[in-house]
Amino acid sequence: MNSRVTDRESGESGVSVRRATARDAKRLTRLVRTSSAYEGPYAPMIAGYRVGPDYIETHEVHVAVGPDGRVLGFYALILSPPELDLMFVADDAQGLGIGRLLMAHMKREAHEAGLDSVRIVSHPPAEGFYLGVGARRTGTVTANPPAVMWDRPELELPIS
Repeated sequence: MNSRVTDRESGESGVSVRRATARDAKRLTRLVRTSSAYEGPYAPMIAGYRVGPDYIETHEVHVAVGPDGRVLGFYALILSPPELDLMFVADDAQGLGIGRLLMAHMKREAHEAGLDSVRIVSHPPAEGFYLGVGARRTGTVTANPPAVMWDRPELELPIS
């Protein structure tokens, strides 16, 4: 995929966003576990992590899919209390606009659900991305060993 996606659900590149199904669970788990953003000191956080069919059915989980059917990224929105729980883009799809496409989709879903804002507890290297799509820093979530060994930025994304 060589072209950037547009801020629509299906751009010129043929990338579309759809609701995840239980059949996507293994692909989403693989995307999380192979993310280069979680190498080195961040690796323990995703070691053994699983996106299960029950999680997909319980939450607003949406996937960006390429024209070949490959999952390029996904997000999970928890409606109550409103929080972006997961957001991943495949390593080889980063820089193509997939993250922005997913965030625009998430904002529309949040708006339709009547939400005013969405909390984001960010992976530290992803904070700049979230600030770039309109989130604002509200604080810091302190480390919680052994599950999370580092402080994380807490942000709020206004939904208009």
